Amino acid sequence: MKKIILINFLALTFISNYAQTNKNSVDKSVTTETKKEVSSYNKWSLEFSSGQSKGVKPYTPGYYSSKSNTFIGNFNFNNFNLGVRYMFSPKFGLKATLSSDKLANASDTDSKKFETQQYRFGVEGVINACRLFDIQDQLGSFSLLIHGGVQISSLTPKLDTGIDVLTGLGSNYNNTEHNIGVIYGVTPEYKITKKIAVTVDFSVLSNFRQHYAWDGHNSDPNNNLAGQMISGGFGVSYSFGSKEIHGDWAKIISKEEAKIEALQKKIADIETLMNDTDKDGVPDYLDTENSSIAGVAVDTRGKMVDLNKNSVPDELEKYLANGYVDKSTFTKSSEVLDADFVKKLINGGYVTTYFETNKSTPTNVSTEGIDFILSYLRNNPTASVDVIGNSDEIGSANYNNKLAIARATSVKNTLVKAGIDAARLNVISKGEDSTVDVSSDNARRLVRRVTFRVK
Repeated sequence: MKKIILINFLALTFISNYAQTNKNSVDKSVTTETKKEVSSYNKWSLEFSSGQSKGVKPYTPGYYSSKSNTFIGNFNFNNFNLGVRYMFSPKFGLKATLSSDKLANASDTDSKKFETQQYRFGVEGVINACRLFDIQDQLGSFSLLIHGGVQISSLTPKLDTGIDVLTGLGSNYNNTEHNIGVIYGVTPEYKITKKIAVTVDFSVLSNFRQHYAWDGHNSDPNNNLAGQMISGGFGVSYSFGSKEIHGDWAKIISKEEAKIEALQKKIADIETLMNDTDKDGVPDYLDTENSSIAGVAVDTRGKMVDLNKNSVPDELEKYLANGYVDKSTFTKSSEVLDADFVKKLINGGYVTTYFETNKSTPTNVSTEGIDFILSYLRNNPTASVDVIGNSDEIGSANYNNKLAIARATSVKNTLVKAGIDAARLNVISKGEDSTVDVSSDNARRLVRRVTFRVK
């Protein structure tokens, strides 16, 4: 039954998709699935970095930050950046950054002394180049961000250098100049965890109409009042939000992949719905009695057929009547068992619950006995039952007696939780059952059980 339903569903799904002529509706459903996939990442990240920034030009003659015969010069941490980034998609985003640059002459140079402080605020667009060129799978934990935008800054000389040699004007000490310019750069990064990455940033800043040289004097008009600076540093990026993964490593799927994944999910959901735990031919999602006895007829809702309402399934009644009782006890009009026989059935040990070695919890496949007793007690509200625990002969007699009590108590507790008055249930231990061959594992399984006796 389950296989037939599943095959029919797949056939109908294929025909429906093949016959679909409204392309817009298909694209809409695929786009929805794709959006759902790419939205499962943290779009916000907090970024911090520190390194060195150097003013490239302009400088007043006699002032410089590095030795003229070196490529980079000495290194010191004079640049700090704190930013926040938002990714509109795994490819494109926007970030805002606050920065501080403290520029001074290098101690190992012959430059005249100077010190300037610059604060910057920048807004930049961000491109994840690995996503843009679709090489993220090849790079694995590595990624490359390209950024660029505008920034405003304030530059303040922090050392009184005396009369300006170019203009003859007084010192610019503690006078602040405001500038505007552009900034652009690249940021390689490496994923440490799903939310944390380490970064290395290289950036170039260009100011427009910068009147001060980086040493704090007035700039020579011949440099067209422009200023340039480079910076590099190491940092860390932390993505925050309810999702598990940083946006720079979020999964991107194509429309075709989204459509396939959606179909696979539907098939998986149907397979789950079509599970049949008790193997009665009725899927679990339709089964109202998900612990019916294997081989016993059930109705369309999975409930064992019991037309005479005596709590014994009709097929089980017929089997027991044909094999274990005198047929003369039946009426000629119908083969139904009376209440006395149901009582004999229980007291004869035909209704039982089994346990694994050293366990006091019934096995998953042997709870039918508890279901049977539960139905009997509900249909016979004046009856009471002895719950009798048994064990095999493995272990000491004292331990096995306690284990038998624990098994009977476990079954009693289950019935009590199902609504049966505890006063109607009497726990008894029979201890070890020595009626089977102790060397046979299969035989011992038959005596690790709880039986019942109606009083």
